[in-house]
Amino acid sequence: MTQDELKALVARAALDYVSDDSIVGVGTGSTVNHFIDALAARRDSIRGAVSSSVKSTERLRAHGIKVMEAGEVDSLPVYVDGADEIDHAGFMIKGGGAALTREKIVADLARRFVCIADESKLVQRLGRFPLPVEVIPMALAQIARRFAAMGGVARVREGVTTDNGNRILDVSGLSIEQPAQFEQEVNQWPGVVTVGVFARNKADVCLLGTSSGVRTLNFDPAPGR
Repeated sequence: MTQDELKALVARAALDYVSDDSIVGVGTGSTVNHFIDALAARRDSIRGAVSSSVKSTERLRAHGIKVMEAGEVDSLPVYVDGADEIDHAGFMIKGGGAALTREKIVADLARRFVCIADESKLVQRLGRFPLPVEVIPMALAQIARRFAAMGGVARVREGVTTDNGNRILDVSGLSIEQPAQFEQEVNQWPGVVTVGVFARNKADVCLLGTSSGVRTLNFDPAPGR
């Protein structure tokens, strides 16, 4: 199977986690686009969706799926999203599509996070994929220096402004051994809006597309979920 076919495979499998008469949390990216297309067949049986990006919102509405604001709901039964990397504990790096802040907001509303990805995204340790960090523009140089002190190389993602009006730093050269502690530390740096490590809002389930079909990985829930 091609990578695109694997993405479509796991996207369809994620429908099993969508209950009738529910509001679905929907992420961002190429794998999620397949999920939105598959979800269109269920649009009459769900109440709507909460989306993490403008692009996903536009795609949902194009399929006739009602999109609600995050502030309109108290919680969501499930959030379905992809990952740039996921490890064997369910910790992820996300933000390749520059929607990491809104993705964390929607993920935090969800009782279950279902990650959909192809098998190339499964890693032993996070850090191979450049870490996206959403940063307030005036702090870009300051935050880049802090990552340099860690051994990372931070580069501004050219031509990209987030839906929140900020910039993205992509940081390479990191090996993230303790994702929860790393996320907590970097999120406290002045100027950082969100770091693309998803530890507090890690995956509960990963549907992994493989050449032999969908492999389901179940993880221990994050504290407080």
